[in-house]
Amino acid sequence: MSGGRDDRARDRAPRIALISATPTAVAPAVAGLAEEFPAAEPWNLLDDRLLTDAPDHGPLPPRLVDRMRRLIGHALAGGADGVLLTCSLYGPVVDGIETPVPLLAPDTAAFAQALALSPESGGVLVLASFEAALRDTTARFSAAAAAAGSAAEPVGAVAPDAFGAARREDPAALFEALRNACAPHRADVVLLAQYSLAPAAAPLSTALGLPVVSGPRAAAVALRSALTGRPV
Repeated sequence: MSGGRDDRARDRAPRIALISATPTAVAPAVAGLAEEFPAAEPWNLLDDRLLTDAPDHGPLPPRLVDRMRRLIGHALAGGADGVLLTCSLYGPVVDGIETPVPLLAPDTAAFAQALALSPESGGVLVLASFEAALRDTTARFSAAAAAAGSAAEPVGAVAPDAFGAARREDPAALFEALRNACAPHRADVVLLAQYSLAPAAAPLSTALGLPVVSGPRAAAVALRSALTGRPV
């Protein structure tokens, strides 16, 4: 007699738990799955105070780490076949967590893609809509580059108007804000630091003539590969 979680999972679409700290990350995360892993079933888990409760500087306090860990546990208990955190500030929480299914930090796959697309010593422009997200993503990208033996250099830029545009779900204003932030910089690859910026990735890439890497699509490709064996 067979049974259990594996058999139940084979009877339905892969369920991907998307754990978000802000409502603006939900739609881009779902869209990333729809584009790159359409067979997956998105399951949105939102704690809309995780971002506002996070400190502007320094590491996450233990109470917030525990809160995110409880959400991950809830996703696993609910039968998730994969778990994706969508807020970059909470990415370090996945370190050291053992799970029976793929568990991805928001931008692990995006970092790998940006490094693969950049020349050995190329410049990677990191775009964010607020300073804390920029500091966090730039520091973690630098660590990922060093671990990969890459000399890629991140340069950061804040597009403050992008924050409101993302909240209003105004793609034209979001694109303009990000394009304006790129204007003073030269780079080989653009890396979007937040999921809320992902809707502007395609038009921004066209306008700049450069690859623009977004977390939602890169993560969806990585989850698809992990769960189906289809190559990245």
